[in-house]
Amino acid sequence: MTFLPRWPLLRQLYGEGDGTGSEAKSDATRRLLPRIADAKVARSVCPYCAVGCGQLVYHNGERVLAIEGDPQSPINQGTLCPKGSASLELVTQPARLRHVLYRAPRATSWRRMPLDEAMDSIAERVWDSRARNFLDLDESGERLNHTTAVAHLGGATLDNEENYLIKKLFTAGLGMVCVSNQARI
Repeated sequence: MTFLPRWPLLRQLYGEGDGTGSEAKSDATRRLLPRIADAKVARSVCPYCAVGCGQLVYHNGERVLAIEGDPQSPINQGTLCPKGSASLELVTQPARLRHVLYRAPRATSWRRMPLDEAMDSIAERVWDSRARNFLDLDESGERLNHTTAVAHLGGATLDNEENYLIKKLFTAGLGMVCVSNQARI
């Protein structure tokens, strides 16, 4: 007879609650904990667009457990759009690439490339394109000091300060005149 008092249905019928509280829980249900019970929380910003919605990233060491809107963010006040709500998939998707793949011109297959080698290759190609196409003067002798062979398109989540620095670096430092960003919201 010790089983009957523990049976949730009888506790709901004869208990003092309305059937939605602890009287409706079995012993197994009472032992359950939320998946974020012992997680640490980091504040972040959604990477999908220029709105910059605040996110709370729940993690346990190196593993991300959940991502939700930050209620203290003045931008989104805890809400996320469908893309922001699905941002957990950015870091937990098992098919996500975690290394650089490179396919040489006219090659038929991809090869893994170390990140340092890929970054050096990109920098070298930008510098070579700039050197081959840099215009000091125009036809009438006016100083140009620019190249149109290399362009930069910034990401949508860059803020004004980052875009300012990128503009200064690429125009003054490299002479690029084709510089834009996606921060148009």
